[in-house]
Amino acid sequence: MNNKILYIGIILLIISLQACNQSSSESLSKKDAVLSVIHERKSVRNFVKDRPVSKEDIEMLLRAGMAAPSGKNVQAWEFVVIDDRSTLDKMAAELPTAKMLAEAPMAIVVCGDTVRQSYWYLDCAAATENILLAVEASGLGAVWTAAYPYRDRMNTVIKYTELPPQILPLVVIPVGHPMGKHSPKDKYDEKKVHMNKW
Repeated sequence: MNNKILYIGIILLIISLQACNQSSSESLSKKDAVLSVIHERKSVRNFVKDRPVSKEDIEMLLRAGMAAPSGKNVQAWEFVVIDDRSTLDKMAAELPTAKMLAEAPMAIVVCGDTVRQSYWYLDCAAATENILLAVEASGLGAVWTAAYPYRDRMNTVIKYTELPPQILPLVVIPVGHPMGKHSPKDKYDEKKVHMNKW
C-alpha cells in the first residue's frame, strides 16, 4: 500500500514538474519573442511601391495601436489611413521628413483629440510605438515621421486629411513592404542610466 502511494506521489511530482517546465519555457519564449521584436525594430524608408498592404494587416496595425496604454483610459487617439496614391504623393512633396511617402503604398496618421485630453500626444506616442512594433513583427516596414509640433507639417497633414479643428496629427507613419536591407541600431548607452540619483 505504501509503495503504491509513493509511486502515485512520484508520478504526480513528475507531472507537476513537467507542467512547470512547460509553463516556464512558454513564458521564456514569449519574453524572447517580445524582446526580439523590440530590438529588431528599425526605421524603413524604402518600399516596394506597387505592393499593397493587406486590409488584414492594416486592421492588425490599428488594433495594436489601440492596445496602447492611455491616461485615465480616455483613448483620445484617432487614426487616418491613407492609401490614395495622389494624396501620398502630394504629402511626400510637401513634408520635409516624409519623402518616402512617394514609395509607400499607404500611411497611418496618428492623431489626437485635443478636447478630450490635453496630453493626447503622450497616448498617441504610445499608440505609434505599438504600431511600429506590430509592423516589425509582421515583416512590414515603417518609419516615424513627425508632424507635431511643427506647424507647417501639421498644416500639410490637416489639409490632405481634412481633420476637424480639435484633432491634431502627431505622426505620419509610411508603411509598406521593405525594399533592400535595413538593420536595427543598438542604442543602449549605459552612460544614460542613473541609479537612484543623477
